[in-house]
Amino acid sequence: MPAWNQKLQKYVRDGKLVVLGIAQEQHPARNRLFAQWHNIDWPILHDPINLMQVAGVPIEVAIDEHGIVRSMRPKAETFEQDFIDKAFSPAAAELPGKRVKATRPDLAALRRRAEQSGSADAWRELGDAIVLWGGSAKVNDAIKAYTQAIEVKPDDGDANFRLGVCYRMRYESEQRTPADFQAAVDHWTRARAINPNQYIWRRRIEQYGPRLTKPYPFYDWVETAAREIEARGEKPVELKVLPTGSELAQPDRSFETGEGDIKPPDPQGRVFRDEQNLILMEVTVVPPHAKPGQTVRVHVTLRPNSKKKAHWNNEAEPLKLWIDPPSGFEVQPQLLTAPQGDKPETSETRRLEFEVRAPADASGTAKLSAYALYYVCEDIGGVCMYLRQDIPVTIVVDRE
Repeated sequence: MPAWNQKLQKYVRDGKLVVLGIAQEQHPARNRLFAQWHNIDWPILHDPINLMQVAGVPIEVAIDEHGIVRSMRPKAETFEQDFIDKAFSPAAAELPGKRVKATRPDLAALRRRAEQSGSADAWRELGDAIVLWGGSAKVNDAIKAYTQAIEVKPDDGDANFRLGVCYRMRYESEQRTPADFQAAVDHWTRARAINPNQYIWRRRIEQYGPRLTKPYPFYDWVETAAREIEARGEKPVELKVLPTGSELAQPDRSFETGEGDIKPPDPQGRVFRDEQNLILMEVTVVPPHAKPGQTVRVHVTLRPNSKKKAHWNNEAEPLKLWIDPPSGFEVQPQLLTAPQGDKPETSETRRLEFEVRAPADASGTAKLSAYALYYVCEDIGGVCMYLRQDIPVTIVVDRE
């Protein structure tokens, strides 16, 4: 799109062309940062649920002054002569009999229609209206609508994908529940199984998945964009949801576990357990099922318990995560550490990610033994302790 933006700017300045973009992206702020970086000043609409049912991007569409689509995927080198400088006449046969003006949907009417008809389409359309017009504030209602659609029609790929989008949306809000991220991955995976050729659905899973399946690093441009925007005297668009390790990771076609004598930090399990749940833990496995010999990426999220006013103690050793895989399974890396906060006491969420490769003869469910070691304090000025939390990780290997 940056190349198209440069080519089309002169036509926009001359009043010959109006440009609009539509992005199938989970996070709208990342769209805005990318547009700011490349000086794209035309409007970009946000379609997180892929309402357009786009199977691949980018798609360029040339629409004339009469509202008629004249070209799909026009060629940049002949765009001026084929479209800009060409006169189009509104042939009667080409114009619709009635023009429809876009209006805010009547959610109450859509709900009544869904309840009365009980059809998957009606419930999905209700979910679409809620998430697009209500946003994260109404995400629970959207989740209920899409869930109803799937109960009626389990093989509705669109409803499964959109439900995954809503679970991830809720996960990034104050309404989150610990299982939301995994629920999002599960529904994206089901959608892809229903239609494995859907590009948008596949990319959403790969975004959070292992390096072996990544086509490219998804958001490695974010840091460069912010730095270059600041260098030209502008303030970069703030990202409330920063890219995670998997979203920054480079693709890799090999699984290297590394060399060296790495020893577990608490081999005898002598460190006291976090029995008060001062640190809350979540585990998400992407994809949720692996084939024999394939790899999954495990996301471990650790949050200080706000109800107990817990916080990290950054004046001691950093948080460590140790993974002990069962026989035949490989882990990379086996020992991880998390960055310390920038103050003696902080309460930020800490995320650690590792990858697991199943053996070629694996099948069924495998349990990985993992544990985190951290310094945590009770309340402000409270007692600080060095604690351990055992973290169960389940890997499902499916031969089918």
